[in-house]
Amino acid sequence: MTTSTDTVGTGTTDTRGTSAAPTTGRRPPVAAATDEAAVQRCAERLLGAYVDAMLVLMIDLADRTGIFTALVPGAATSAELAARAGLHERYVRECLGALVTAGVVDHDPDTDRYLLPPEAAACLTGPGSANIAPLSRIPTLLAHHLDEAEEVFRHGGGIPYERFRPAFTSVMDGVSRGVFDEQLVAAILPLADGLVEALTGGVRVADIGCGTGHSTVVLARAFPASTFVGYDLSDDALAVGRAEAGEAGLDNVRFEERDIRTLPVDPPFDVVVGFDVVHDQVDPAGVLARVHRSLTPGGVFLMLDIKAASRLEDNRGNPLAPLLYAVSTLHCMTVSLAQGGAGLGTVWGEQLARQMLAEAGFVDIAVHDVPDDPLNQVYVARAAVR
Repeated sequence: MTTSTDTVGTGTTDTRGTSAAPTTGRRPPVAAATDEAAVQRCAERLLGAYVDAMLVLMIDLADRTGIFTALVPGAATSAELAARAGLHERYVRECLGALVTAGVVDHDPDTDRYLLPPEAAACLTGPGSANIAPLSRIPTLLAHHLDEAEEVFRHGGGIPYERFRPAFTSVMDGVSRGVFDEQLVAAILPLADGLVEALTGGVRVADIGCGTGHSTVVLARAFPASTFVGYDLSDDALAVGRAEAGEAGLDNVRFEERDIRTLPVDPPFDVVVGFDVVHDQVDPAGVLARVHRSLTPGGVFLMLDIKAASRLEDNRGNPLAPLLYAVSTLHCMTVSLAQGGAGLGTVWGEQLARQMLAEAGFVDIAVHDVPDDPLNQVYVARAAVR
């Protein structure tokens, strides 16, 4: 495959090595005002994106199969790495070829040994929030729904949430688990004044859209005097939370399958938390209003949601914006539209989030960054005294 637009139409070699039929020798006509150098830069940018897309698949595979973990003890041949990870050497070697040529893994041609540089090890291994290898599973998963996405582009509607289950909740668990383990108690909760002290003393807490419930279990383990309920539409995901809570011997947490638009209001909760859940709701404004109604006066709503601006032009400089808009197109927006919902989307942004929180009745709204999580920010709001 050629990587230069200058050779387009001159007769190239196809992927089977046979001579492709030459064209007229000219590139398809473009507007006279087109900058040829700009066209070349655009082609290079697009080809780079396609290369990176395939690299994502190799990162996903290397993470799933334990290749990155096998590289942690030190440099090794492909055969040694295959033995460490219990894999077939030929596949390991080919995957490493992609990772080496992409600059993720180092290779010494004299010894034929592979090495994971320390900076790559920090980003791709370990149980903590710095490990971003699980993020590779998001595009891998959503790519399976492109045919369905084409249909809704043409005919409207959306792709129901059930079509993404159970894989989606599993992927999100992998993406968020490290953040919850390292940041939730130590860094996120303290952003709300007095919240840690209240949880320590004992309060009623709801975790809305909790998925596999790991966030709920982390909270219940850290604050045994408080009681916690995790709500989610996906009972198969909640089963994971129930099992984890049972293994931890926790008696202050339970899980309930429920549409959070019907969040219980009596008795009220002292605290409600929601992690990346509001923006893909059928009725996000209704959910926020229900959360406000479910809280005691002055109660705390702690919401983790996407770090972005509400206006497209303000996201032009955000390097993660293409990822956010793409995830919205292929999941967050479409699962809402599938039920005739608002289709708010992933990139609803801070400005709109603040507005909707205020319209739901919340006061003292504050926004904070999350350590080691460039995708999200924390909103802390309190229920107005009624």
